[in-house]
Amino acid sequence: MITWFFIGLVVTILLTPGPTNTLLASSGIQVGVRKSFRLIPAEAFGYLISISLWGFLIGKVSAQLPLLPTVLKLFSAAYILFLAVRLWKTANAAEDYHQATIGPVQLFAATLLNPKALLFASAIFPPIVWVDGRYYTAHMMVFLLLIVPIAFLWTVLGSILTSNKISWLNQCNLQKTASLVLMSFSIPLSYSALLKL
Repeated sequence: MITWFFIGLVVTILLTPGPTNTLLASSGIQVGVRKSFRLIPAEAFGYLISISLWGFLIGKVSAQLPLLPTVLKLFSAAYILFLAVRLWKTANAAEDYHQATIGPVQLFAATLLNPKALLFASAIFPPIVWVDGRYYTAHMMVFLLLIVPIAFLWTVLGSILTSNKISWLNQCNLQKTASLVLMSFSIPLSYSALLKL
């Protein structure tokens, strides 16, 4: 029912830098890891609502446009590739984690509007999720469970990046590694979409 490919894609995409992860890292810097833990439910609810809305919309529309899921999967693979290239190119740029103090409302809004939600709904979650409640529940539960350690990791990374205690654990190395992993996932995603054309 739940594949390792699904888990691998979810983990990889959740680990990549983006608006939500930047806010989590900022919170880790500003208020510490323990106080930042209260932001995780806001991220979970933001993704739950956004992915569900996109997914059910795609499920309804794809009945009239059967090629829509395949086209969205190709666009998602292209977006993953775009993210990978952007991460690689900006690996040496300084990230500004020193923003205003982050609250649950700000994190919820950033996650709700995060383009990763469309990516998850259209390409990562299997199409059966949007027509069968059992599959939806199982996949969404796994997704929400994966958010907790990854969000925690981003708050920890924020505090480590400012302390410079571990020289190899820096923004440049993290972004280049994430870029390579994203590229490796975009290829099978594109291939599986092209097989359905």
